[in-house]
Amino acid sequence: MVVQRKTFEHHTQPLLPAKLFWLRMLYYAVYALALISFALGLGVLGYRYFEKLSWLDALLNASMILGGMGPVAELQTRAGKVFASLYAIFSGIFFLVVAGIVIAPIFHRILHRLHLDEDIDEGDDSDGDAKE
Repeated sequence: MVVQRKTFEHHTQPLLPAKLFWLRMLYYAVYALALISFALGLGVLGYRYFEKLSWLDALLNASMILGGMGPVAELQTRAGKVFASLYAIFSGIFFLVVAGIVIAPIFHRILHRLHLDEDIDEGDDSDGDAKE
């Protein structure tokens, strides 16, 4: 039971069984968590370097910006303000990317199921005549 990481099943293939689908979801969630951890680490290091904040305050500020809430500590340096601006823009785009990664398997499964239902409906002849 190995989940393919790089591609989803083709529309001509059967729907992935539920157990493998949940494994795929777990894989994508772990991947998203790793990306979030990396982005949070960048923010923490940036606040430590540019604003000389403590580790805890740097983590708080980076978390708040990454979460879309805004900084907590008042920024003192020009470099810190430029960093916070760039990190905020990065975080906004990054949020959309991570959301897409997490939603992609669900969206694919819905579309795949709809396509399979469509194939079944096309094979059903409503006037009772068999297809030849």
